[in-house]
Amino acid sequence: MAVAVAAGTLRTCSGVFPPASGNHQLARWRPLAPAAPAKLRLLSPALRITSAASPAAVENGSSSNTDTVPTPKVIIDQDSDPDATIVEVTLGDRLGDLLDTMSALRNLGLNVVKASVCLDSSGKHNKFAITKSSTGRKIDDPELLEAVRLTIINNMLEYHPEASSQLAMGATFGLEPPTEVVDVDIATHIEIYDDGPERSLLVVESADRPGLLVGLVKIIADINITVQSGEFDTEGLLAKAKFHVSYRGKPLIKALQQVLANSLRYFLRRPTTEDASF
Repeated sequence: MAVAVAAGTLRTCSGVFPPASGNHQLARWRPLAPAAPAKLRLLSPALRITSAASPAAVENGSSSNTDTVPTPKVIIDQDSDPDATIVEVTLGDRLGDLLDTMSALRNLGLNVVKASVCLDSSGKHNKFAITKSSTGRKIDDPELLEAVRLTIINNMLEYHPEASSQLAMGATFGLEPPTEVVDVDIATHIEIYDDGPERSLLVVESADRPGLLVGLVKIIADINITVQSGEFDTEGLLAKAKFHVSYRGKPLIKALQQVLANSLRYFLRRPTTEDASF
């Protein structure tokens, strides 16, 4: 059974973040409002990515490259809580209390309003509920969400440099690039489903890279599709996104689904893919 660790007590993981109410209708949530294309940047100006520290600088004073390094995971969840953005960070049982990560998030103008640790067979799941300091509400800016993601990954690489070879970001920010190379064309999967009378569910899986979250939201916005809420997961070399989307308050018709899927595939595909094969 999964358990949560809080103030020296153990309790079920399901109690880590109780919902604000029993109603989880997406209509209550603020949309992810994409920034204007002219102002779009891959990184927030508040974010400064530095190289990872040496392997000696490891949280809790331990670094073991002899073990099998677990798959690092960073989940940014806009669905579970109507008032806060939920972030979950996992690296097996290697992560400490992540105080430096919480400090880095505050430097981005965010408040960590809840924090908890859930322990199960896959390791420790560090969860944060974060809000914007200026509004007290959940994050609605994709650039800031991407800054949060890269900040957390950069801190993970700093304190756990052994994770560098397991993360796509290790090639950019880490000490050791991944040994496995993901074929973007093979790894990319896009599915769109009707999800009720007012929205559709867009599911995207592809090779991870910096700026991916911002790029996906921009592509969706360029087709005048509204992102109501969603979840963006970083799992090692891959990124997995789920967006609740609509067009003028309705689900996407088949023709618009095809336009969106083609646009996303074009954005995600590797540069060496021939135009004729698209």
